[in-house]
Amino acid sequence: MIFYLNTSTASVPQESLAALQEVQDNLEQLKPNVLMETMRGWMPSILAFGIKLLLALMIFFIGSRIIKLFYSMLNRSFRRVDMEVSVRKFLLSVTNAVMYCLLAFIIAGQIGVNSASIVALLGSASIAIGLAVQGSLANFAGGVLILLMNPFRVGDYIVSQSGEGTVHTIGLVYTVLTTPDNKQVVIPNGTLANSPLTNVTAMDKRRLDILVGISYDADLKKAKMLLQSIFDSQPQVKKDEPVDIFVSDLADSSVTLGGRGWTAVEDYWTARWEILERIKLEFEEAGIEIPYSQLDVHIKDGGK
Repeated sequence: MIFYLNTSTASVPQESLAALQEVQDNLEQLKPNVLMETMRGWMPSILAFGIKLLLALMIFFIGSRIIKLFYSMLNRSFRRVDMEVSVRKFLLSVTNAVMYCLLAFIIAGQIGVNSASIVALLGSASIAIGLAVQGSLANFAGGVLILLMNPFRVGDYIVSQSGEGTVHTIGLVYTVLTTPDNKQVVIPNGTLANSPLTNVTAMDKRRLDILVGISYDADLKKAKMLLQSIFDSQPQVKKDEPVDIFVSDLADSSVTLGGRGWTAVEDYWTARWEILERIKLEFEEAGIEIPYSQLDVHIKDGGK
C-alpha cells in the first residue's frame, strides 16, 4: 500500500505559516549577531596575545643584539690576555648557549608560558639523554676539565697509559696525538682526565741522564774525567747548569758511571744520541773497556 503526503501550502493554516516565517527571520538575524558577539568576546584576548607576541619579537631582536655585542667584547678580552684557542672557543660557546637559553626563558615568560613547566621538561629530557650517552658525557666532562685545568697544551709532548706523542688537537670529547713516526693516536678525554700522564715538554729545560758501564780493570778516574769532558764539550748541554759525574752502581760485571746535565727540551734527543756515540768512540780510543754480557761455554772431553 502506498501513501502520499501532500505538502501543499494550501493545507497549512495561515497562522502556522506566519509563525514559521517569523522564526526563519529571527534565525537569519541571529547568526550574524552571535558571530559578532563571539568575535567581540575574543578581540581582547587576540589583541593581548598580539601585543605579547610583538613584545616578544622586540625582546628577541634587542636581546640577540646584546648577546652578539657581549660575545664580541668577551672574545676581544680573551684574545687580549692571550688565552689558548681551544679554551677560548669552549668558553665562548658555553657563554653564548647560556645567554640564548636565558633569552628564550624571558621570551617564554613574556608570551605566557609557564617557566616551571619548561624547566621540568628540560630536566627530564636531560636525564634521558644523559643515561643514553653517559660514556660520551664522561669524555665531555674530561674535555672540560682538561681545557679548564690546562695540564697540557697543543704542541706539548705527553706520555699516558693510552699512548704518547705531541698534542695535535684538544677537542671536547677526544684528544689527538701525533707520534714521532707520524701516526695519530686518538684518546678519549675521560681517560686522560682520570689517569696519570707525563707532560715531557711542560718545562723549558730537561735533565739528561746517561749511564755507562766500564770494566773493573779500567782506570776509574780516567773514565770519569773523559765523561766529564764529553759533557762539557757537548754544545746542547747548558753551560750555566751543573754537570754531575758519579759512580752510580757497582754491578756484577761492571762499574756503572753516571753523567747528568741539562738541555733545552727541543735539544734533548740530539744531545743524548751524540753523547752516547761519543762515549763509545772515545772510551775505546782511550782503552777503557765497556763490558757486555758474555756466555762462556766449556766443553769437557768425556772420551777415554
